[in-house]
Amino acid sequence: MAQLGGTPVLILREGSERTRGRDAQSRNILAAKTIAAAVKSTLGPKGMDKMLVDSMGDVVITNDGATILKEMDIEHPAAKMMVEIAKTQDDEVGDGTTSAVVIAGELLKRAEDLLEQEVHPTLIVTGYRLAAEKAHEILKGLTKDVTPDDTETLKKIAMTSMTGKGAEVARELLTNLAVESVRAIAEKGGKIDIDHIKLDKKTGGSKDDTVLIKGMLIDKERVHPGMPKLVENAKIALVNSALEIEKTEVDAKIEITSPDQMKAFLDEEERMLKSMVDKVKDSGANVLFCQKGIDDLPQHYLAKAGILAVRRVKESDMKKLASATGGKILTTLEEIRPEDLGAAGVVEERKIGGEEMIFVENCQNPKSVSILLRGGTEHVVDELERGMNDALRVTACAVEDGKYVAGGGAPEIELALRLRDYAASVGGREQLAIQAFADAVEVIPRALAENAGLDPIDMLVALRSAHEAGNKNAGLDVFKGEPTDMLKAGVIEPLRIKTQAISSATESATMILRIDDVIAATTAKPPAGGMPPGGPGMEGMGEEY
Repeated sequence: MAQLGGTPVLILREGSERTRGRDAQSRNILAAKTIAAAVKSTLGPKGMDKMLVDSMGDVVITNDGATILKEMDIEHPAAKMMVEIAKTQDDEVGDGTTSAVVIAGELLKRAEDLLEQEVHPTLIVTGYRLAAEKAHEILKGLTKDVTPDDTETLKKIAMTSMTGKGAEVARELLTNLAVESVRAIAEKGGKIDIDHIKLDKKTGGSKDDTVLIKGMLIDKERVHPGMPKLVENAKIALVNSALEIEKTEVDAKIEITSPDQMKAFLDEEERMLKSMVDKVKDSGANVLFCQKGIDDLPQHYLAKAGILAVRRVKESDMKKLASATGGKILTTLEEIRPEDLGAAGVVEERKIGGEEMIFVENCQNPKSVSILLRGGTEHVVDELERGMNDALRVTACAVEDGKYVAGGGAPEIELALRLRDYAASVGGREQLAIQAFADAVEVIPRALAENAGLDPIDMLVALRSAHEAGNKNAGLDVFKGEPTDMLKAGVIEPLRIKTQAISSATESATMILRIDDVIAATTAKPPAGGMPPGGPGMEGMGEEY
């Protein structure tokens, strides 16, 4: 509301809420700090899990930062920005989501202290940006090189990402599978498309029954019981058109005036369907994957010809099958030729967890592979999938970038040490912000110590002493409760985890700090008459499915 000559002028809709100045900053910082505090206890090998129950009563048990924040029903706009940090970190690297959120929360907490000392937000933002740039430079100086052939180092990187997660119980097996699958799909030049690794999960069995299939796993069954269950030396046709009689684009009517015409019409239909099967058979194919439908009659003919056929295969699975088998996806059966077929050692239908699945195995040099995850319950399998996803992503990052750093809080302690020296050289009030940044990154080793039941101050002092003595790779061994050389202990992470976490955290913290006015519109009122959203009979349909 504004005043014009004593007359109130309404600018915002009635009921809108406006918060300004320090009050707005304090509220935003509090919301962000609350989100950081929610995930802080999950950090590290001794981090705890969270149980999340959604509006439908579904339960998720995890300590994966991105999953926790995604499942939380968050209202506050500043808190939503913290969720975005975790999402970005997850999309870019796959791991380090909790670290990114915790660093952002700590940056805002330290900034709040500076705001109380009358340091202007713009100066804090400038100092944070200078510190982030310097941090990237320092981190590059701490890296070690890794090649795709260095499987031992890659296994250590995958194992570090799984430590403290539900997947840790079977981490030896899972890390071997993660490294093997990433190396299998790596292209020349080190580029890796992680989408070419398919994760399938089935309850039943135990974690040790998890297997890597050098080929593809399709969650479908044969279309006809008369088809072979097992085909060796498979020649695979990949077709994305239906083995059915096509309907015309426009409405058409066929007039039949005699039984002879009816019989001729049906015979011609049968002949057309049989010719489709003959084309598949003549190409030499003994396995057919079809993206669309297969009619009853072609199913019969395919079974008689001894061809194993699967219908309604997802488009994404068809692309992976093409990568795995070396076949081409054909739009029509007219163009099918022997050289277009894919190859696999074995195609077999097996029963897994009470459901039939098609295994396409022993492909030569497959550029798509599958991992079948097994576990006693759905929650176990879901957590295995999250752990496996993290391991695959970090291994891919390490192979692509060829750089890794020590884990266990070692880079953060070194960053803090070097940034404090850098702050002294900057001068002006920005140096206060750089010092605050240095203090903030130490939240990672502090949280590791707290979650392990160790004294955080004693551990920080011990770590700082080790780094000042020249041991740049000294991190916190939470099991022994002392500083340890993390490279020798095999606790290592891809460089990209650290650089992305610092970039995301700094950008979000600076954006929240620059906000000094929050104008919140009124929430939409239900229509008159109290009808629920979505119209009559739609009660309870507002939730996401």
